[in-house]
Amino acid sequence: MKPTSPDAPTLPVAGLDGKDRPGDANVCSTRGELEKELLEFFVRAAQLAGQPKSLGEIYGLLYFSEDPLSMEEIVARLGISLGSASQGLRQLRAFKAVRAVAVPGQRKDYFVAEIKLRRVIAGFVQEEIKPHMESGLERLARLEELAGALDDVHLQQRVRRLARLHEISGQLLPLLMKLVRV
Repeated sequence: MKPTSPDAPTLPVAGLDGKDRPGDANVCSTRGELEKELLEFFVRAAQLAGQPKSLGEIYGLLYFSEDPLSMEEIVARLGISLGSASQGLRQLRAFKAVRAVAVPGQRKDYFVAEIKLRRVIAGFVQEEIKPHMESGLERLARLEELAGALDDVHLQQRVRRLARLHEISGQLLPLLMKLVRV
């Protein structure tokens, strides 16, 4: 509820970036709910991609933070371990989802999120999906060799189905990259 008189006190409200903002209790509550929902959105996206919950939490926190955050600030805000934060930031950097930035007067690294989600998706495809597709070719060759050595038509058909699925996926990957091209 907004103050009714101009000299009514306002409560400080911590934004997603940790800074206090003038506002009232409803704004504070709404900001807290917003932060919770935003982090949950990115946690679910990370888990959908087979990544740990902390990756989504870190990215979500940085995505909605107005200012760069240090690893120590990330650890404190999310309540995760330093090791989890370090590993998550390393992975997010590999996906090009976050980058380190210099903060004047500070020696430690600070991080900001890449806000163009197309770039994040492209980085994920490049770092996670493409290597799996490439190693899949070797595995399929080995599976075909093993299935061919057996006199089992059922297994040979299943391996051929996997090979066809891999082939189709390999054709879709360049299309996906074109869709997310920045």
